[in-house]
Amino acid sequence: MADELRPTVRARRLGSELRRLREAVGRGTEDAAQALACSRAKISRIETGASGVRRLDLGILLDLYGVSGKERDALEELSRESRKRGWWHDYGDTIPSAYVDVLGLEDDARYIRMWQTMVVPGLLQTRRYARALLEANPAAVRPERIDQLVEIRMERKEVLAKPDPARFWAIIWEPALRCPVGGAEVHREQLMHLTEMAQLPNVTLQVVPLDVGATAGACGAFVMYGFSDSPTPGAVFLETLTSSHYLEQQGELDGYGLVFEYLRSTALEPMKSLDMIAAIAAAT
Repeated sequence: MADELRPTVRARRLGSELRRLREAVGRGTEDAAQALACSRAKISRIETGASGVRRLDLGILLDLYGVSGKERDALEELSRESRKRGWWHDYGDTIPSAYVDVLGLEDDARYIRMWQTMVVPGLLQTRRYARALLEANPAAVRPERIDQLVEIRMERKEVLAKPDPARFWAIIWEPALRCPVGGAEVHREQLMHLTEMAQLPNVTLQVVPLDVGATAGACGAFVMYGFSDSPTPGAVFLETLTSSHYLEQQGELDGYGLVFEYLRSTALEPMKSLDMIAAIAAAT
């Protein structure tokens, strides 16, 4: 599917919320279609994010579902934002479609919670570490795109520094800290950068040590994005070498929330985690 025809993250989020609200009040797609004087197929397209929803139609649906107050205001704002272009669109087709989803989620998130097993989280990477990672897999990244992808990764980090920034909580498995990406100098620089980033009031780092056992390694890396103060995430993003997945079903979101809490409880406390990172850096 061409990028311009792909639903944006914000449109999918809005559609998902409209579906959830419809189902919560026991309405079928035929009820929504009757209210808008349209086909059931159009309602399905709206709820999957494949089709936008006009302001007037959104108001009708929210009235039908009994939505008011702050929840209504938030959905109307999301509808307006879904029609805006993010800064990443200026890079054109340099950015893979799955990466576009990540950037949209990061830009909107109130909080980001991540479990990373093999590499340092992208939002905490130095320029040289990011480049070394990209250069390590020429089959996945064409050499002529590396410069732009590094710049994009550096620009992503602004979500942690902008006014009212996202709250970022990263839990990292010890092997990710010990892998000497880019050689000893780049590796040491990256580890020290982690300790600096952890000083930000909106950043929390924890390390799961190897001696916890195999349970931690059995949990594949994932990122949770929250768009409100609710502890239940609004989306979970998974990525493998050949594909990526964007999860939004409530049962899936609840499950990943529980996994994150388990990992948090098995990890070292933040201060002890920073002590481990500093010790690894000193030995590098």
